[in-house]
Formats: sequence, structure tokens, C-alpha cells
Amino acid sequence: MGSSPPLLAAWRWIALLGFALVAPAALPAGGAEWRAPELRRRQSSREPLLSPVPQVLRCAPEHQAPVISEASAGEPLRVLRAWVQPGGERWLQVQLEGPAGSRRGWLAG
Repeated sequence: MGSSPPLLAAWRWIALLGFALVAPAALPAGGAEWRAPELRRRQSSREPLLSPVPQVLRCAPEHQAPVISEASAGEPLRVLRAWVQPGGERWLQVQLEGPAGSRRGWLAG
């Protein structure tokens, strides 16, 4: 009349295993959706870059170098050159055009 306990236990394991194999396919990796911040793409190489976050402008490509000024988020900047330290850290020399005039400095990048 009823199913035997070992057969019922086997069907439960099969159902659990089937669910465990199929359900994660519908979930994003890590269990949550993660998106990189959207950056504005340049239409040409002459168009300036826009910094998505405030940046500190230094007088030399070193973290200990004095701060010249701060570039606010969305402020256009033009990359003059890139430099990579022997340890692999990348720095960009940039020029900012703003109401205070033209400023040049280094950004950790």
C-alpha cells in the first residue's frame, strides 16, 4: 500500500539533487547582480576624459608628493602621458581645464 522507506528516501535525494543542479543556473554568480560603474565613452581620441569620482592631483607620480589640487567628479581632463613605476603602479599626467585656468599634475591610475 505505501512505498517503502528506502525507495521514498531515494526519490527525495533525486529530487534534491535535481533541484541543486538546475536552480543555480537561474541565479547570477555570487548570488547577486553586480555591475561595474558606467563610464562615459569617448567618441574620438581628441575628446577629453571625464573622471567619475573626485581625484587628487599631485605634483609628482608618488603618493607622498604634495597635492596640487583636486579634480572634481565629471571634470574633463586630458591625458598627457602615462608612467608605470618599477613596482607596476600606473600614473597618468593630466591637464585640467577649469575656471581657475589650466592645471597639470599626476593621478594614480
